[in-house]
Amino acid sequence: EVQLVESGGGLVQPGGSLTLSCVAPGFTFSMFGMGWVRQAPGKEPEWVARIDKSGGSTYYGDSVKGRFTISRDNAKNTVYLQLNSLKTEDTAMYYCTRGWPILMSWSPEGEGTQVTVSS
Repeated sequence: EVQLVESGGGLVQPGGSLTLSCVAPGFTFSMFGMGWVRQAPGKEPEWVARIDKSGGSTYYGDSVKGRFTISRDNAKNTVYLQLNSLKTEDTAMYYCTRGWPILMSWSPEGEGTQVTVSS
């Protein structure tokens, strides 16, 4: 059973920063692209960022371009998401994904980590 363990969320003021981590111990991490999805209450899940197996190619959702950075360390089976210049609309539960699933049929594989941006 694949299990992803997200951490690093918290309460931060607008303009602040956070670093999210996702440890993926249950599969050959380096064989998979990874991603981050967020979901706010009452809203559909949204792609935040994706990264390929080697870390050489990345994708960002329009709403986070220039503010968030995805990276990975294959030796540590970990994918990161650096969140800068946070806005109140970034408030959501953040989940990492193994691969790049179609969100219509996606279910979280971990508990997620809550990011709340508020003054």
